[in-house]
Amino acid sequence: MTLHITKDNFEKEVIQSDQLVLVDFWADWCGPCRAVAPIIDQLDETFCEVKVGKVNVDLESELAESYRVSSIPTVFLFDRGVVVERMVGVHSPEDYEAVIRGHLEPGDKSGEETEAVSAD
Repeated sequence: MTLHITKDNFEKEVIQSDQLVLVDFWADWCGPCRAVAPIIDQLDETFCEVKVGKVNVDLESELAESYRVSSIPTVFLFDRGVVVERMVGVHSPEDYEAVIRGHLEPGDKSGEETEAVSAD
């Protein structure tokens, strides 16, 4: 389940997190945000090792301003409190997945399908 990120819990949930955190900056009135919402929810289900949260820019304008969010949706990927990726606009599920996989620890294949290989 995606987290509701506010200025009150941002430090704890995002900056101090020891895992990757995907944060979607969005608004109720934003059509493209509504298109991205189910993708973000699916990423939350697919990548159990990644924390996923959403920031409503209308309610949390200070957070949006502090990260210079001028267009929405804007999705950030944080690693140990540092922004490592920023994606503006609507992207395919595969684009978001590729970004996440690119920042997972080496050898961590969660969220990826694997095939069993037999040794001869």
